[in-house]
Formats: sequence, C-alpha cells, structure tokens
Amino acid sequence: MSNGNIGALVRAWALGLLALGIWFACLWGSEPRPPATVSAASKEFSVENAERVLARVLGPEEPHPVSSAENAAVRQRILKEFAALGIPARTYQAFTCNELDLRKFGALPCATVTDIIADVVPGEGKAIVMLAHYDSVPAGPGASDDESGVASILETARALKAAHGKSLHPVMAVITDGEEAGLLGAKAFLQNVTLKSRVGAVVNVEARGTRGASLLFQTSPGDGGLIDLYARSVPAYATSSLFAVIYKFLPNDTDLTLFIADGFLAYNFAFSENVRYYHSPLDLRRNLGRATLQMQGNNLLGVVSGLEQTDFASLKGGNDVYMSVLQMWLPRMPVTWALPLAILAFVTIALAGWLTRKPDVRRRAAVATALVPLALLAGCAALGFVFAFVAQLLSDMPDPTYAYPLAMRIALGLGVWGMTLLVSRMVNIHGAVTSAWLWMAGLAILAAATLPGLSPYFLFPSLVAAVLLLVAAFMPRKWDGAVGQIALLLAALAALLAWFPLVVSGETIMGLKLHPLFTISAAFGLMTLVPLIAARPRARMNWFSCEVFLLGAALAACVCAGLLPAYSATSPQRINLQYLENGTKPARWIAATAWKATGTTTIPASLMKVGRFKFEENAYGALGLGSAYSVAAGKTRYPLPTATVERNLMTGNMRVVTIRFRGSADTDALFFRIPQDAKLAAIGLRDQHLTVPRQTAGGLLVNCASRDCRDLVVTLTLGSRSRIDLPFAEVRYAFPEAGAFLKAARPASAMPSQSGDLITLADTLHLPAR
Repeated sequence: MSNGNIGALVRAWALGLLALGIWFACLWGSEPRPPATVSAASKEFSVENAERVLARVLGPEEPHPVSSAENAAVRQRILKEFAALGIPARTYQAFTCNELDLRKFGALPCATVTDIIADVVPGEGKAIVMLAHYDSVPAGPGASDDESGVASILETARALKAAHGKSLHPVMAVITDGEEAGLLGAKAFLQNVTLKSRVGAVVNVEARGTRGASLLFQTSPGDGGLIDLYARSVPAYATSSLFAVIYKFLPNDTDLTLFIADGFLAYNFAFSENVRYYHSPLDLRRNLGRATLQMQGNNLLGVVSGLEQTDFASLKGGNDVYMSVLQMWLPRMPVTWALPLAILAFVTIALAGWLTRKPDVRRRAAVATALVPLALLAGCAALGFVFAFVAQLLSDMPDPTYAYPLAMRIALGLGVWGMTLLVSRMVNIHGAVTSAWLWMAGLAILAAATLPGLSPYFLFPSLVAAVLLLVAAFMPRKWDGAVGQIALLLAALAALLAWFPLVVSGETIMGLKLHPLFTISAAFGLMTLVPLIAARPRARMNWFSCEVFLLGAALAACVCAGLLPAYSATSPQRINLQYLENGTKPARWIAATAWKATGTTTIPASLMKVGRFKFEENAYGALGLGSAYSVAAGKTRYPLPTATVERNLMTGNMRVVTIRFRGSADTDALFFRIPQDAKLAAIGLRDQHLTVPRQTAGGLLVNCASRDCRDLVVTLTLGSRSRIDLPFAEVRYAFPEAGAFLKAARPASAMPSQSGDLITLADTLHLPAR
C-alpha cells in the first residue's frame, strides 16, 4: 500500500474517531452535572433537602391515583411540609371534566379532585405559580412523576424564603390532583375565576422518566424574552426550539397545556431519560437520579427568582429559534431573522463555491455530485430499516433493542459510517463541499419558512460554514490547502455539535425503536465530513475492504441485537392483567401488552403456558378497548354495575336522556361509551355541561376517575331517535385472588404499567327508540 493510500486511510479513520468523540461529548453534555454539597439553610437548591422531602411525602411508596386513600395520605403529608416551612397552604376541591381530548381522542375524563394551593412569597399583582401534580397512575408510586416535582417546589419554597429578597410578584405553589386522569386538577383550578385571576406566569416541573437533564421543552408563545430570562437564570442549558415543535405532534399533554391555552406566560421543565420506568412500579425513589433532581430544582429556582425581579410585560414579544450546546452555550435569535440569514448563508456558500469552481467539471457530474447528500441520508435511513427488520425477524418482538440497545447502537453507528465512506468516494473535494453545505443552507431556508423551530440545526452550522468557506476561498490553495482544510473541519464540527445531540437525545427519549432519528440525524452531521474524506481519495481495494468490514460488522451486531432477550428484569415488558366480566360475554382473563401485535410470542412464554391465552382483535367486546390476549375465566364472581334511565323524552328535535349509573362500594372509576350513531350534541355531569363536537368513529368514551363516580347521574342530549346500546363499566384497581396463578406466572422481565392490573365489570344499557 502506497504512502498516499495509507494517509487516506488514516485520515478517514481519524475523522471517524473524531465523530465518535463528538458523540461521546454530546452524550456527556446531555447528562446533568453531579450536584455540589449545599447547606440545609442555603439560598440555593439543596438536593439533600429535596431527597429528604421526597422520602417524607412518598412515605411507603405506594400508588396514589386520584381519590384513593393513599392519595389523601400523600396530600396530608404535603400540607405538613408546607406547615413546617411556615407557609400557609389550603386545599381546593371540585368536580370537573376536561374537554381537551374530545376532538383528538374522542375521550372525556372527569373526576372530583383536590388541589393544594400555598402562598409562598407575599406580594401585589399577578402571581408566579410553581406547578406540579401529586397524584400517580394506579400502577406506580410516582417518585419521579411527579413527586419529584412536588419535592422541587417545596425545596424551592424553602430557598426563596431563605433569600428574603424583595419580589415584584407574589409566588404561589399549585400542586394539582388528577393530572394523570386527564389534567383535571389544572382544569378545576382554572375553572375557578377567583383562583385563575391571580395567575401571571407559570413554571411547571414534570417527568417522563427517572434520569437525564431537566429539559426546557415548552414555553408559551412569544418566547424570546422567556428564553433570555432562562439563559441568565440557570447554571446549565438543556433546551431547543425543536422540542416544542416535536411536542406539538405528540399525544402527550401536561397541566401546563391548559395554562398556555389561557394565555399565561409559561415554562415547562421535564426529564425523560430511562423512560422504561415511566408510569410503572419501578418509578421509585432509588431510581431517581440525584443530579437530575438537582438540575430540575436549579431550573425551577432560577427561573422563579428571575421572574420575581421582572416585569411580566417585558417578556412578551416575538418567538426565538435556539438550541443549547453541551449545556454550556445557548445560541439564539429572533425567528424573523432565520429566513433572511438562511438565504444569506446559502448565497455566501454558493459564492464561495463559484470562487473555487473547477472549469472542467461536466454538467452530468455536477448533478450527480449535488445528489450525494441525499444519497447519504436515504442510504443511512434504509440501513436502519434493514437492521430493524433483521433484528425483529430474529427476536419476534416489536422492539428487540428495548433491554439491550448496545448491539443495535453499534450496528447503526458502523452502518452510517460505512455509508459515509461509500458516498465520499463518489465526489471530489469541491463538489463534496458545495453539495453538502448548499443542502444544509437550502434546508435552513425551507425550515425557516415552514418549521422555524427546526431551523437552528441547519442554520447555525450554515452560518459558521458560510464565513469559513468564503474566507478559505480567497486563500492561495482555496479549500485544498491547510487553511481550507481547517475551515472545512471547523464547519463540520459545528454541524456535528448541532446534530449529534439529537442522535443521543432521540435514543434516551424514544429508544432505538425510532431508529430514523438516530440514522438521519447522524447523516446530517456526517455529510459535512464527506469533503474532508474526499480530499484524500482512497484506492479501490482500500475502499472496498473498509466497506466490507464496516457493513459486515454492522450486520453481525444487528444479528446479535436480534438474538438478545428483548426484555429483562431491569427493562421489563409492560403487561397488565385484567379480570373482565361483561354482561354479554363469559368472564375472561386478559393479558394486555403495550404493543399492537398479533403474534403469540409477544407475551412471555410462562404466562402463555399457564394462561393458555389466545389473541383477540376485540377482546373487550362492546367496550371497544382494542385487542389483547384473553382466555375464559370460569364462573362470574362479582355483581355488575347498573344503569337506570330516569328520563327519556323529546325536546324539539333532540332527545334528552338522564341516566343514573351505580357501581359497588369498591368502584375506583366508572366509564361508559356513547356510540357515534347516537349523535351526541351535549352532555351534563353534575355541574359540568359541555357541548360535544362531531365525534370520532368510535364515539365518545367518558371516564369518571374518582371513587364518588360509583353513583353518577348523566344527562345526554342526542340527535338520534333510534335504539342505542350504551356499554358501561366499573373499574377496580385490584386483581382477584383467583387470578394469583397469572400474577405468579408473569416473570421478572414483565410488569404492570399505567392503570395496572384491574377488575373490569361491564354491562350494556339498551335505550329504546323514541
């Protein structure tokens, strides 16, 4: 092998190691910093204090869904913590329904909730609200989601009182109930005109995991001033205008959603790493990261302290586009600058390309070169789908990388690097530079015009590159010389530092199941390294051997990923067991997985063997809750709930029906489904009266999630005179002793989640035609 080929090979692999180093730097930059020791009486946030508060509030670490006995016990412990701080606190109870999900999901959650309201710092005018919720899902104790938020508020309240600073605004703590049941505590608070009128700005602290950085993932519209205040108020940055864009497309909401909808200034903080413990029995104090809790507290205390000294009116303005870099920098600019600067970057890069042009380049070659970045993106995405398909085929599981992602991470990393080396042989240095950076700047223009929150990932590297490439274009050897190569390297570093954090955060939040976020984000960064590789062309055999090694090793890692167990005791599969009695079907045992799948291997073999389950597309009958594994459960064991029609009359063209539902004394929640052909126009539950928009294909599912729903009177205004079948059910957060054999058969690599193991007792009310 000649010295030139050795040099080309060394350069290519050195650049590969550089990219790997940037990935590790971004991984380090995505983690919260270890907390420093802070005295218990400090004006700063003390994680030691917060951990002790969390332990006292959680007590036995039991699930505490809305209106449960443990929910009331947690509430009393929180009130005791406020009293110990000398902060006056009270409760506010109301029955409410949240119509937010009517259009999106055809669902209406309702419950009686009890919020906690505390006056932390006195003052005049509109208040700063520190917001969190104290209820948990029925399956888990909620140490992270969201008792960590409660502990953060209590420790922040202590620090604010210790500071004794003068505040322009009062500070309130609002700790809501029923968030997990449908944002019901926040809805009840905002329905109270007196309480709502006190609010000026809101800072919410949430969790969707147990570790990781505290992310500022959402703000109220017109966030330029809010981001500036955040930048000068917190010690480490973890945010991006892209987060808010992604969040809009997700089905998730938090309490803050309702406050933003009502026009309040708002910040939303959450951590989301280790999502496998989210809404599960493993959401325990021992799994909550200390550094995570510290960063969450730093963000809450920092922003609230900043708001205390700020006129709210000064925070209202235009939106910014922004992205944090390694938690150390927060480059940002007004969104109105994004499109002009993107165009300027594109023109500048095009000018630099024209100044360095090669006169002998043919048009066909130029067109082919221009498509190389697109080929890299498509090739990397395709490899991800191929590897995922192979791993799924071998494991027979929807996400074979859930418990052991390292092998697939290696496969994807080797695959995208192999694809980068492959396309680098198709171009010369000039063509590689102009095509890569014109694509980057062109996409910055497109993003700025259509999806501004995404634009920093294209725009900021393009602005750096535009300056560097233009300067290098005036050097004697242009991009081929030492100055030009350094310029290309610095521009590539800017792109890698922009895109590789998405590779890291995409995996920590969504796992490798969403592999395009890994492969495509990596490809956007790596396409800027292609010019540096192309600057020293490799011999054909050199290139071919590298490709065989990389793609072969990637495929081998992919096979390993498929052969490893999909789940483990530390990354369990989510499987809820249910006992279902339905007035129209025999009693059933049900095993419901978190995946929509039809293969019998999607539940553990031990559970399948003991239960002899079979997959059913409509396992719940008229309740319409979807597919699951089920088997006959023998004789019925419980009385079914009842529904009585108290009124059924016509008022003009509409039919008004009043129904009383009654469940047993053990009822934890009651739900019913109104079919679409009933043509529901309005619904009344206690003091809640809602006009209903056109429903989804499945009709409207009403879930009354508090224990007092065992005796519920509902008034329906219907447009149909035909007979209507209205299924309803009583839910108990328990499991029959007769099903103990199923719980014993559920292995350590599986666990309940969300609503957990249930007893569901269902029947159908037949409304006669009018």
